[in-house]
Amino acid sequence: MSSKKWYVLITRPRWEKKVAKQLEEICVEVYCPVVTEIRQWSDRKKKVKRPLFSSYVFVRMEEKNRDQVFEVHGVVRYLFWLGKPAVVREEEIALLKEWLEGKVYDDARITDLEKGQEIKVQSGALKGNHAIVEETSGSRVKISLPKLNCMVVLHRSELGI
Repeated sequence: MSSKKWYVLITRPRWEKKVAKQLEEICVEVYCPVVTEIRQWSDRKKKVKRPLFSSYVFVRMEEKNRDQVFEVHGVVRYLFWLGKPAVVREEEIALLKEWLEGKVYDDARITDLEKGQEIKVQSGALKGNHAIVEETSGSRVKISLPKLNCMVVLHRSELGI
């Protein structure tokens, strides 16, 4: 069994992709989940890839090698949980990768959801899960998934509305 674990690195704001590229260059296994959005300007529309999590990237390494990441410009620190570096399970990274494959979102508005409303996710890797609406903003909705004990930000298209 591998002793490598996925850790959460905090980066400088808007440096996620740069940090991920530099970490790959020094042979660190890194995952920076990105989503593709269609952005509308006054004269054009464009597909833009942006990090799913602001200022976070995931690195997979042995605990004894954790200091290696600080060789990269833009790394701030590790995310800690209960006094120890936060560890993300392999299954959660796999689920995240599966969920993100081939997704494109557009800038529709969520107007028919209210805080506290119970919903059922209609598509993607979280399909079939019951959730509670925590917050809505533009085309995004933050939901809590009681069964998974986590919060997720989804787009209107994934909720099937």
